[in-house]
Amino acid sequence: MADDAEVKEEKKGGGNGMMIVLIVLIVVLLAAVGGIGYFLYSKGMFDPEAAPGAKTEQKQVATEEEEQGEVFVAKIDNLVLNITNAKGREKLMKLSFTIKTLEPTIATIVETNKDEIIDAVIGQISARSSEELLTVGGKALLKEEMIDEINAILNEATKNMEDVKRDCVKDIFFTSFVIK
Repeated sequence: MADDAEVKEEKKGGGNGMMIVLIVLIVVLLAAVGGIGYFLYSKGMFDPEAAPGAKTEQKQVATEEEEQGEVFVAKIDNLVLNITNAKGREKLMKLSFTIKTLEPTIATIVETNKDEIIDAVIGQISARSSEELLTVGGKALLKEEMIDEINAILNEATKNMEDVKRDCVKDIFFTSFVIK
């Protein structure tokens, strides 16, 4: 019986030593991860604007806009559209966007061709499901295709106007994008 008591005491003591070593290793590992995270944060690694190439890209865009002239915008507000989800259920979408261009007469041109632009936007949105439109990639693809479609409409509408630049729409900004 004395032998059994000694064996039980050895097992209790040996397990506690191993537990302490594991706890110390975990604390050291957490401290190392925290230190590395702080180092990267202090160097600006988690700041998207501080990423390599981000500042030079912003400078290039700003320089390009300054060289080409002033930036003008036209707005299309409060479009209410019917869309469907992947299961075929209907949903409503409210969409507003701003068109960015270097063309000073853009507001007049867009107002004159607003019906065609809205029709193109409806066509683009109707071709997608609500799940696709809610993703970042889906919005980016929609934006690119809307820029192409609107440029095509404006190029056709202004083909007899030599003072209006071709492919003048440079970007689109969604100012309202709600799906319910």
